[in-house]
Amino acid sequence: MTDQQPAPNPHATADEVEAAFSDTKLAQVLYHDWEAETYDEKWHISFDERCIDYARDRFEAATHGDNEKPYGRALELGCGTGFFLLNLMSAGVAETGSVTDLSPGMVKVALRNGEALGHTVDGRVADAETIPYEDDTFDLVVGHAVLHHIPDVEQSMREVLRVLKPGGRFVFAGEPTTIGDFYARWLGRLTWAATTNVTKLPFLADWRRPQAELDESSRAAALEAVVDIHTFDPDEMEALASRAGAVNVEASTDEFTAAFLGWPVRTFEAAVPPEKLGFGWAGFAFGGWKKLSALDENVLSRIVPRKFFYNLAITGTKPE
Repeated sequence: MTDQQPAPNPHATADEVEAAFSDTKLAQVLYHDWEAETYDEKWHISFDERCIDYARDRFEAATHGDNEKPYGRALELGCGTGFFLLNLMSAGVAETGSVTDLSPGMVKVALRNGEALGHTVDGRVADAETIPYEDDTFDLVVGHAVLHHIPDVEQSMREVLRVLKPGGRFVFAGEPTTIGDFYARWLGRLTWAATTNVTKLPFLADWRRPQAELDESSRAAALEAVVDIHTFDPDEMEALASRAGAVNVEASTDEFTAAFLGWPVRTFEAAVPPEKLGFGWAGFAFGGWKKLSALDENVLSRIVPRKFFYNLAITGTKPE
């Protein structure tokens, strides 16, 4: 980042939080600055073989392997801590990268992660609706769980196509489907209520996080409801990308039964002290998710309509 880039603000005041409920872009900055330093831990993000494989698999599934790797220069839009692009770079999908996010805190962490991994990455604090790069700059634009935060998704997609070189590809993954988001949120709410109430029992007191931490999580969850603007239907997402000017557009979905395990697991982990969960729990959570993901991919994807799965990915190219 340059000297002109905004500084992270991880400690929003009560007045700022209140204002964020009527200003979605302020909410995006406050929420993601708030979460930046702990985001990788919260969402089990890593830059090792586990997440490298995950990122590569999501990319290959979205594109059906129909791409020429490595891409020369890639951009991650709404980079967060750099999860998608940095892991794709480690997988050999891209050679150099740029990261952008509305949150200064997230850009700071993404650049730090990139440096630790030895990747060539630059970063800018930027609005996804006005990407601060010249036309025809990138061979690849990627994003993970970002489109649902952007107020005008179609305008952002037009910007993506502007900064792509002719023939360049975009891949956005990890977006919530409308039906998937409905059941995931209810699973999360029910798990949170059950866990935080049951751990009030005296004999389970050591399984309860300090009340200040639970209150902090509840405040973050309240802002989360403001920053999560959209859910997507696969057909409508394809139509939107086509209207923006993309060609070779295709949406795909994944995680059905895996989401029914994943969301309660993540919510439970947020509600109990981390030291209570050891390697056995990690093996159950990750192993169970892997098995159910395989079931979803190999069996249920042939039976269940794609709109019922939780995660949506969209890919397309800029016309030659």
